[in-house]
Amino acid sequence: MIVDLHCHSTASDGVLAPSLVVERAHGRGIELLALTDHDTLEGLDEAHAAASALGIRLINGIELSCQWNGATIHVLGYGFSRTAPALLSAIAALHDGRWRRAELIAERLAAKGMPAALDGARAVQQELGDSGNAPARPHFAEFLVRAGHVRDRAEAFRKWLGAGKLGDVKQHWPSLEQTVSTLREADAWISLAHPWQYAFTRSKRRRLVADFVQAGGHALEVVNGMQPLEQVGGLTILAREFGLKASAGSDFHAPGDWSELGLYRPLPEDLSPLWRCFDHECRRSAAS
Repeated sequence: MIVDLHCHSTASDGVLAPSLVVERAHGRGIELLALTDHDTLEGLDEAHAAASALGIRLINGIELSCQWNGATIHVLGYGFSRTAPALLSAIAALHDGRWRRAELIAERLAAKGMPAALDGARAVQQELGDSGNAPARPHFAEFLVRAGHVRDRAEAFRKWLGAGKLGDVKQHWPSLEQTVSTLREADAWISLAHPWQYAFTRSKRRRLVADFVQAGGHALEVVNGMQPLEQVGGLTILAREFGLKASAGSDFHAPGDWSELGLYRPLPEDLSPLWRCFDHECRRSAAS
């Protein structure tokens, strides 16, 4: 079975509408898909309608932002109740925070001689599909290209929007423990997203995984797109050590980008795939 448990649409920072993401996944032979937009459920209704029409199985998904030891961490939730009060409350708070972050990015860019960035980024976002969510850094990057401030998106991130740059506005996300608790209240399966993408030492990454397990997490995203094999190997070791399920996904955002739907390195055979739990009763964690 071809599975993809990590992808994005125009509901957050992807470039395809939710229905088009589902259509593309279907065309690539994917049988089980999770749409995991950042901090929003906005695209799920459209995605479910498309999935039903095409006969592809879609499960509820989300990628929530949180903080751990001063760093921004992403946690993936699957198969949850979309009406869970704790989840809806958390998403509302994240929605407001993302708008404030977008406003601060625009203010900082304006102070450097790049005015109207919020309106420009919002226009880019709306060209892709109407969304009530705040524009994200990729939308600001495209605005900077169009306005002639940079040559391309890579330069936009390198000079203005990347980690540690002027547009890297730190958000007051909830804690890792709060976010895992929110997803548990929604009866979700919970995976730690792309653990190797955080600029951590091996020992710090292990502490993150240990705290994630202590909070009640269930799985590691052992495979994220075509990441290097040594990273897959390192995460496999952590999954074995902590007795975690393994999840995998492309982290698809756009055609021709760093990954493609359904394209990621093979999951090591001795690991237990998280998606098997979507149909069977699995023990969620020692803390359950």
